Amino acid sequence: MCWSLKELIAPEPVQKQPVVAWGSAGSGGKEGAKIPDLSGEDWSSSQKNPPDVYEKLGTPQGLWTGGEMANPVPSACCVVLAVVVVVYAQRHSQQDSHTQYERVGADVTMKCGSMDWDAAVTWTANGTDIDESHLNGSYLILKNVDLSQSGQYSCYEGSSWHLKYQTYLKVGTPPKEPVLMCRSNNYPKGFYCSWHLPTPTYIPNTFNISVIHGTKDMVCEKDAVPKNRCHIRYLQLFSTVKYKVTLTVTNALGKNFTTLTFDEFAIVKPDPPESVVAKPVPNNPRRLEVSWQNPSSWPDPESFPLKFFLRYRPLILDQWQHVELSDGTSHTITDAYAGKEYIIQVAAKDNDIGTWSDWSVAVHATPWTEEPKHLTTEAQITETTSASTSSFMAPPTTKICDKGAVVGSGAVAVCWTAGLVVAAYSVLFI
Repeated sequence: MCWSLKELIAPEPVQKQPVVAWGSAGSGGKEGAKIPDLSGEDWSSSQKNPPDVYEKLGTPQGLWTGGEMANPVPSACCVVLAVVVVVYAQRHSQQDSHTQYERVGADVTMKCGSMDWDAAVTWTANGTDIDESHLNGSYLILKNVDLSQSGQYSCYEGSSWHLKYQTYLKVGTPPKEPVLMCRSNNYPKGFYCSWHLPTPTYIPNTFNISVIHGTKDMVCEKDAVPKNRCHIRYLQLFSTVKYKVTLTVTNALGKNFTTLTFDEFAIVKPDPPESVVAKPVPNNPRRLEVSWQNPSSWPDPESFPLKFFLRYRPLILDQWQHVELSDGTSHTITDAYAGKEYIIQVAAKDNDIGTWSDWSVAVHATPWTEEPKHLTTEAQITETTSASTSSFMAPPTTKICDKGAVVGSGAVAVCWTAGLVVAAYSVLFI
């Protein structure tokens, strides 16, 4: 029986079934005879020779007749396939695959595995053939590499295209001195340290942090999110012994470190106040009422009270006005410009130690303004109409005299004289 190459390399699982013994000419055997399971028998025992085995199996001994192979064709096929499998395994065992890190701007030389310098090879980058101008014999030469040249490089032997070597090139930079910051926003429970690199390296980095209080090493418990932060619990409050924190960053191209030394009180910095609200005060066009809450991360505001710093300004100006408050979580602004929109923020600080927090999220508010009055009464409408028409002069007409109001010929003469004067002026202005 013969198998395919695929079956030899990755055979499929076979269910346990009775095996069929194949007889040979002259042996008297019958095809299809089932072989019982002899896995419990000791085949290596010298007392059991092949004939004894065949007697137990109930199969003819013709397969051993004359010590010759009964069916040479399937056996020869299997031998050929076995040779193919061996060659295939040898060829794949010659491949070498790994990751290679190089600095930006470096000249990179890649060898084609164990191939000789003068061997005929073909190089590819991410599956695309590389021009022979970049080859020196079988070596690949890359000058002044940059980030765009990161990728998978493969080397194939001659025209057979047998893969001989493969590497993943990652171009990057060694790390610069990391930026380290330590802060206590939940005093007196402890403090945390966070870090980052000033510039990216484009390759994986490993950070290691150590914390020493006097001569004692302390554990810095790393956060799951964000990954570049860890927490340290205070073992002793109001200690005058300094803390020393060292951060080391390492990658395949180099390493760097930085160190901070500080007192316990120097790094106390609360989070900004929360829930800041500003609203106008009714009937007070220059007042704004501002309120806020202690930061939720501050664990004990009764034992460690906070003071606050308020700043505000109208949007039309750039200059801030400030008010410092020793207690309480509200304040009334009394000098606001009427009708102008204001921007307001609050910061917090421990009463005795540490530094001010960052500013809270800005809120906007406008002082109260009186609503304009609208004219609706009939008397107001009449008065407005009279005022608007009092300065209006009606144009002259030919009806200068009222005959009913004039008595006597003298009055009639005056009326006619006035009419002539008006007519004369009209002619002059035409």
